[in-house]
Amino acid sequence: MQAIEVNGLRKTYPGGVEAVRGIDFEVEPGEVFGLLGPNGAGKSTTIGMLTTTIRPTAGTARLAGFDVARQPIAARRISSVVFQDPVVDRALTGRRNLELHARLWGVEPARARATIGELSEALGLAGLVGRAVSTYSGGERRRLEIARALVSEPRVLFLDEPTVGLDPRVRHELLDVIAGLRAQSEMTILVTTHYLDEAERLCDRVAIIHQGRIVALDTPGALLHALGNEIVELRVEGEPEAALAALRARRLAGDDAFAVGATLTVPLREHGAAEALALIGELGLGRAVSTRRPTLDDVYLRLTGDRLAEAA
Repeated sequence: MQAIEVNGLRKTYPGGVEAVRGIDFEVEPGEVFGLLGPNGAGKSTTIGMLTTTIRPTAGTARLAGFDVARQPIAARRISSVVFQDPVVDRALTGRRNLELHARLWGVEPARARATIGELSEALGLAGLVGRAVSTYSGGERRRLEIARALVSEPRVLFLDEPTVGLDPRVRHELLDVIAGLRAQSEMTILVTTHYLDEAERLCDRVAIIHQGRIVALDTPGALLHALGNEIVELRVEGEPEAALAALRARRLAGDDAFAVGATLTVPLREHGAAEALALIGELGLGRAVSTRRPTLDDVYLRLTGDRLAEAA
């Protein structure tokens, strides 16, 4: 049985706004699966449907075999979620927040105490849980949110943009925490993000979502491999398609080369970087020529025509 099964899932809001347009994917037990895309792509709506807070318009979704629309209580019982917006009570201590959540989920008191102690150590909260949450930093509150979600020992954990709004150092620390969760349990994790480094670092597989549709789904390595080991990027003076045709005629560019505006991105297959730069100079096609390794942003750009960092 898959931990998550999604088939033809759709959500249309009043007024005809199609947030999710028929997506399909499966997540295996113990897998870390990423939904990668900018704000407005449909990631949070998908999370809402999987966590039973948004009712699907069509299609089905199951968590460990439980249909989220027909068996919402059973689906909630085996899952937990960390939403973008904080839900911990700032007036209470961290420990009291965790105790209340354990009680709400029916965790036996002795087990709750042991779990809270384990989570406090694992998430770096041991010295903080006795303090009011109002004294926590943003990163500390985020770690407490994750601990709260784990008190019920879920089989499936949803993390919706877990590091949004955090500074780079705190983001890095929190990613270490999430990676540690993966190493310590067989829990399935679904994470949404528009940060490329998070997807590459955390996820076994990534689904790129654009305007409510999944446009690519594979391992980060396989998605990057589709663009080769190196790409050349240049801005052309004139018609980009004509420049692409010239590069293809000289066998520098293949079908995987693409243009967005005046910028050409050309995966290098049969030529080295030095040879490619020399040929581009010989043809007099453009300026600001550079070579580099491909990123998931290049994958997204080729599939959608939008840079992920700019669209987010």
